Amino acid sequence: MEKKKYKHNAASDRILTCTDHVTEEADRSYPFHIVLVEPEIPANTGNISRTCALTGSKLHLVEPLGFSIDDRMLKRAGLDYWDHLDLEVHDSLDSFLKKYGDRKMFFATTHGSVIYTDVHYEKGSFILFGKETRGLPGELLAAHPETAVRVPMGKDPDLRSLNLSNSVSIVLYEALRQNGFPGLK
Repeated sequence: MEKKKYKHNAASDRILTCTDHVTEEADRSYPFHIVLVEPEIPANTGNISRTCALTGSKLHLVEPLGFSIDDRMLKRAGLDYWDHLDLEVHDSLDSFLKKYGDRKMFFATTHGSVIYTDVHYEKGSFILFGKETRGLPGELLAAHPETAVRVPMGKDPDLRSLNLSNSVSIVLYEALRQNGFPGLK
């Protein structure tokens, strides 16, 4: 089982790729897995990477990405937390699902029928978020209505959704709260 791990090299100011082997048992040791499917805005992903590093959660990025992993806005938003981030990049949603499809997953969406606080997040669960402009694919949500969760928002149709990095923080911290904030002080 291979994963891509990105680390920030202060000397060259670039994000480097290195490959490590991880056992399934080690991979299940993360409190949660945050999965961004085709993220488009580097600053959002940078902010989310910082949140994942601070909570010990693993970040998965599903390609295609709307930016380069070397993007300066991505690095700036992640600050100096890149050395503490465990990041796995997947070629496609299909390849991600092929590898992790047997795991407990939640699908964050504005179209979810379940409020994000009304489910139980088991430690090690995967929480998927879609791209900023479209969200997660409709067929994926239709296949998992019981775990399609939403953050309540106002009813004004001109106000579509929260910022992606805010949504990730809201849902992730609820999952962490339900599990006694594992590994956090």
